[in-house]
Amino acid sequence: MQPIAVAMMEPEYPDNLGYIARAMKNFDFNKLILVAPKAKKDSVNAVMKAKYAKDILERAVLMKDMQELKQNFDYIIGTTAVLGTDYNIPRLPLAPPVLAEKIVGIKGKLCILLGRDGSGLTNKEIEQCDFLVTIPTSREYKTLNIAHAAAIIFYEIAKKSNEDSIISHIKPITAKEKEVIMKLVDEVISSTQFTTEGQKQTQRELWQRLIGKSLLTRREAFCLMGFLRKMK
Repeated sequence: MQPIAVAMMEPEYPDNLGYIARAMKNFDFNKLILVAPKAKKDSVNAVMKAKYAKDILERAVLMKDMQELKQNFDYIIGTTAVLGTDYNIPRLPLAPPVLAEKIVGIKGKLCILLGRDGSGLTNKEIEQCDFLVTIPTSREYKTLNIAHAAAIIFYEIAKKSNEDSIISHIKPITAKEKEVIMKLVDEVISSTQFTTEGQKQTQRELWQRLIGKSLLTRREAFCLMGFLRKMK
C-alpha cells in the first residue's frame, strides 16, 4: 500500500502536534500535513512530546486550506466523533477495521484528515471528504483525545497493511476519474424530475459518498461511466 499522509486541520495545541507525530512514527506513517496551523511545529512543547519523532515534525508540510489538500490527494478520509442518522448521508462513517480492509492495496494518494483539537471538522469540510471514519466509543462519553483517536486508526491500518494482500494488482480510480463520474451523475440528476431542489442535492451527496466509500476499480468505474452515459 502506498504511504498514507496524515493531515491536521488548524492544530491549536503544540502538545497534540508532538503526540500525533509520535503515534505516526509508531506505525510507520511518515508524511504530516498541517492545514492553516495555529500551533508551530518547532515549538518547544511539540518537539518535546514528539520524542524520537521530531523528524516527522521537521518535514511537516504546510497547506493553506481544504481546497489545497483536495488538489493533492485522490481520497480524503475524514475523522469524526459526531455521527448522524441514516438520513444524514455525509456523516455515515466506517469503523477503523472496515476502513483498513477497504484501503488495502490502494495505489492512489490517500490522506487521513484529523479535525481541530476542540471542535473537529466543520460540516462543509466533512462534505468534501470522500468518506468518514469513527471509533466506536461509549455512548456516555464519545470523544477521544485527537492523538488517542489517531493512534487507534493508525494501528488498524498498520495491522492490515502488514498482512499479505492478494488484491494489490487491482488499481482503484483516482480523483480525475471520480470527477468524471460525478459530472455524469450530476447530468443525470439535472435531467431527472424531482419534487424539490433539496431532493436533487440529497442524490448528489449520496452518490458522492457511494463513489468515495466503494473505492471502485478502474474497470468498475468505466462500466459505471458507460451506464450513466446511456442514462443521459
